Amino acid sequence: MPSFAKPINRVLFLACVIVTGALAGAFVWAFFFLMDKGIEFFWATLPALIGQAADAYLPGLAEGPFGFLPYPLIVCIGGGLLIGYFDKKTGARPEELTKVMAKVKQDGRYSYEGIGKLSLAALLPLLFGGSIGPEAGLTGVIAGLCTWVGDRMRRFGADFRALTTIGTQAALTALFTAPLYGFVAPLAGTADAPKDGESGVDIKLPRAQKTFVYLCAIAGALAAFLLLGDVFGGGMGLPRFTGMEVGALEAALVIPAALLGCAAGWAFHVSTWASGKLASRMGERSVAKAVLGGVVLAVCGMAMPYTMFAGEAQTHLLMDSYLAIGAGALIATGLVKAALTPFCIQMGWRGGHFFPLIFSGVSMGYGFSLLTGADPVSCVAACTAGCMGAVMRQPVMTALLLIMCFPVKGVVVTIAAAAIGAAIPLPKAIAPTKPQRSAQEKGNTQAGESAPAPEKRALRETKEAGE
Repeated sequence: MPSFAKPINRVLFLACVIVTGALAGAFVWAFFFLMDKGIEFFWATLPALIGQAADAYLPGLAEGPFGFLPYPLIVCIGGGLLIGYFDKKTGARPEELTKVMAKVKQDGRYSYEGIGKLSLAALLPLLFGGSIGPEAGLTGVIAGLCTWVGDRMRRFGADFRALTTIGTQAALTALFTAPLYGFVAPLAGTADAPKDGESGVDIKLPRAQKTFVYLCAIAGALAAFLLLGDVFGGGMGLPRFTGMEVGALEAALVIPAALLGCAAGWAFHVSTWASGKLASRMGERSVAKAVLGGVVLAVCGMAMPYTMFAGEAQTHLLMDSYLAIGAGALIATGLVKAALTPFCIQMGWRGGHFFPLIFSGVSMGYGFSLLTGADPVSCVAACTAGCMGAVMRQPVMTALLLIMCFPVKGVVVTIAAAAIGAAIPLPKAIAPTKPQRSAQEKGNTQAGESAPAPEKRALRETKEAGE
């Protein structure tokens, strides 16, 4: 068996790392591009055509934020039927980002079975306006693809098993355009819900050699993602705010703004608990749950259009239009969206919660600025960090995720607000729990403990590659 110690294998591995990162970044861009084009068709082009046709016969319906008053009900209910039926027939269910990263850290790999169906399952809820983020399903797909590549190149050395971790880092970096978060999160193994309710996180940084390898993948991912975005458009990632002012007023309002953001985080936790109970009572009726999710999503969207969709495009729109919306509407939008996201997820509209929650914090931050007269970017930073801190329960990870969103002077505001959000204890009933491994996974682990020497060696190599 060829040894990784051979120079040719080292060169091959480094080339594979850079290509893996670039392909992960390109895949993320392509997913964003398809999502944006699909949303543009379903929610701009098509309703405009329907509205024009209806205007001649039913002028009263040619209204609303989408150009045709009942349009959200039609699309969201139809989308719920399709999502539920697809889930029932295929069983393809994208996992939360927390679970994906926990499996990558634990096993050094991620299942690539049914990767095509999983990609479609991750895309469908986004196209139909789901208040969910793309990060969960997308990261799982990329981790699975990287595992597939690593399995076919393992004859060149055990280090090729690390391609799963490398691909996950690259995907997260491209998704959030946050290199520090992309680097650390897969090594931490979780994005939120730390063990035993602690606000800390167990991060074991690799040796300098591996750090260099990981950074090469991250650089490749960012280069591919940004280059394709510049050439073809799409792929926004997290917002970038400029022109931040932190004076005496803003400093005095950091705690109130962070607490307002915490309210959105609590709305998320309460909704997760309540909608989880409802989903459990409804059982395995995938179609019924998805249709119910579509109805609630449509009603919220008709009353508050910004509560729909992932939130990355809406955040950029809000930067230019928040003055015309009003403080009350902005704060209400943030709270409703924070509660709507876990409801969608529990009802089968599976996806992530990072992008929607960041939008919630941004919306409430702008509303808080209008109420107090404080600098809007400072208020947005405090509210967003407070919201994400309350959900992630990890101030360090929150700061790493948001650090690129705001100017350097906002670092202290972000860290302080994230610490406030994470410090407020949650009632046990609604507190997040650590990801649980399935019975099958536990069985595989136990089987590995009693496996013959070659299998034990393979398991050991997998573990070493993930460290």
